[in-house]
Amino acid sequence: MNSPFLTTALEAARAGADVIRRYYQRNLQVTIKADKSPVTEADVETEKVIHNVISSKFPSHGFYGEETGQSAMDSEYLWLVDPIDGTKAFVREYPMFSTQIALMHRGRLILGVSSAPVYGELAWAEIGQGAWLNDQPLKVSEIDAIELGAISAGNLKTLASGPKWDRFGKLVARAHRIRGYGDFLHYHLLAAGKIDVVVESDVNILDIAACAVIVEAAGGKFTDLEGKPLTLETTSVLASNGKLHPTVLGALA
Repeated sequence: MNSPFLTTALEAARAGADVIRRYYQRNLQVTIKADKSPVTEADVETEKVIHNVISSKFPSHGFYGEETGQSAMDSEYLWLVDPIDGTKAFVREYPMFSTQIALMHRGRLILGVSSAPVYGELAWAEIGQGAWLNDQPLKVSEIDAIELGAISAGNLKTLASGPKWDRFGKLVARAHRIRGYGDFLHYHLLAAGKIDVVVESDVNILDIAACAVIVEAAGGKFTDLEGKPLTLETTSVLASNGKLHPTVLGALA
């Protein structure tokens, strides 16, 4: 049985998906925000619909949204929402975007829903209750050698300009396969045991919170590139099947 939290998150994700499908491939006007990222009417309306679903069930909870901002951030429970993670893909009309909904309890992420309605994937998890993708259980791989593993990398701009870039290159040279699935997809693949490591260096907590819960509930490990737990200020990711985490951390140190 789903908890009331997960039931609400799934309801909110499906409501958001209805808005996204209505706007997709409609040649929407794009506005550039102060941080130079794009936003459309679809982003804003999707977040409002999600917020309405959540606040109707849990009015005392905090909310941190990509487009509508923050409220009651010091609440015991805090919802983290990116209505369209991958707006550039949405605008260019290819399906590599998703809705990310996570719930944090006293600073710990406990629930995540990752909905990619056009791509056709809906993943969700609660810590201690397992992870699921389109109603199928998720489990990370058992690969324990980087020479047998597949690494997916995304948002590497910061890494490329920093001291870890050469070390990352040496790590890539050791890996069995290197890919750049990006956004929600490489986390879904990691949780499903189809790849083994994800590295990202330029992210926002709203982009990754839900997927972090999904990966960990599937048996994996999710930290920043220094091996530290996620916080609201996290900007990098090392996600793995757990077995390869020490190897990658050591290679990048």
